[in-house]
Amino acid sequence: MSDMNDSVALITGASSGIGRATAEAFAAKGAKVVVAARRQNELDSLVAEIEARGGIATAIQTDVSAAKDVERMVAHAIGAFGRLDYAVNNAGIEGTWAGITDLAEDDWDRALDINLKGTFLCMKYEARAMLDCGQGRAIVNIGSVNSFLGFPTGAAYVTSKHGLIGLTTSVSAELAPQGIRVNLVCPGFVDTPMHHRARKIIGDELYDEGLLPNVHLRRAGRPEEIAQSIVFLCSDEASYITGTTLTPDGGYTMTI
Repeated sequence: MSDMNDSVALITGASSGIGRATAEAFAAKGAKVVVAARRQNELDSLVAEIEARGGIATAIQTDVSAAKDVERMVAHAIGAFGRLDYAVNNAGIEGTWAGITDLAEDDWDRALDINLKGTFLCMKYEARAMLDCGQGRAIVNIGSVNSFLGFPTGAAYVTSKHGLIGLTTSVSAELAPQGIRVNLVCPGFVDTPMHHRARKIIGDELYDEGLLPNVHLRRAGRPEEIAQSIVFLCSDEASYITGTTLTPDGGYTMTI
């Protein structure tokens, strides 16, 4: 992929997992990086790591479900670097897994507020900033294989991830004529803190014997592998790709 020198990338949910790896990948390509999440200490350590490698980064604590926070996050990016070229809307939670008769309304609202409304809010303010910067910008939203597949007790999480398909394709159609591409990445099992929490709920036996054999590569992905997919979709090499879904899942959805 071509270098991204002097460009500016904003990544939400950057304190760990795929978000952190994506920030590191953009920095390695020469982009200036704005990292956002709720955990300030983890953001500060990420900025320090990027700067130690010669990169440029800044952090801002953000709750993506709050419009004022998101507006402030984007303003911080513009104030720090004067522009916004790429945005990766990765912030998300697994929420509470419960049967539909037991799922609390507050738990439903929290999953939808962060995973779906949060992505909407991010795109709203990111697009405003990008429209002032000219052609050639890109937004990547982060879904899941559960953007296509449901599972028992996962109604809130699955619904929030399904919604990202409609949100992404609609906004792509709206922004493409103005030079902003919008795509969705839907990873499978990836070795992240969220994955490990889910695995505890599922149980090692079901995971190892019931789920992992359906992954063609017979392993979970690494965060840096997903990060490379995200960076590619933002790159010039992906200039004709918009409104689509990339599914780096090791072949899982081809088996189910």
